[in-house]
Amino acid sequence: MTKIAIVCGSYHKEEIERMLDYSKDQASIEKLEITDVVWVPGAMEVPLALSRLITRNDIDGAACLGIIEKGSTQHGLAMGQAVMQKIIELQLETGKPIGLGIIGPGAEPEHIEPRLEPHARAAVSAISTML
Repeated sequence: MTKIAIVCGSYHKEEIERMLDYSKDQASIEKLEITDVVWVPGAMEVPLALSRLITRNDIDGAACLGIIEKGSTQHGLAMGQAVMQKIIELQLETGKPIGLGIIGPGAEPEHIEPRLEPHARAAVSAISTML
């Protein structure tokens, strides 16, 4: 069975736990086995956790789940762009797919709830499709 890992940002833990449940359900549908779930403090730590996982021989792909809300400064936007750039680089370096389930950057509170399930499921489906 194809083995994947999921990295979860814990800053919005309640919402991300729900996303993780949707991801687990989608992995079952896609016939993927989630062997590792790693929680990190926030989006900035996602690339390091992904790098540690995706370079392992026993991991075929990974997904990341998180939320980057809109703040009063451009910090979230800059951070989100840097994180997403590194995720793209990790895919190219390893040849392994990483499903992006990060809502934002710039997510307003009203954007979060309706995106939890579709983003989580799409992140897992992207892995399956790219494998």
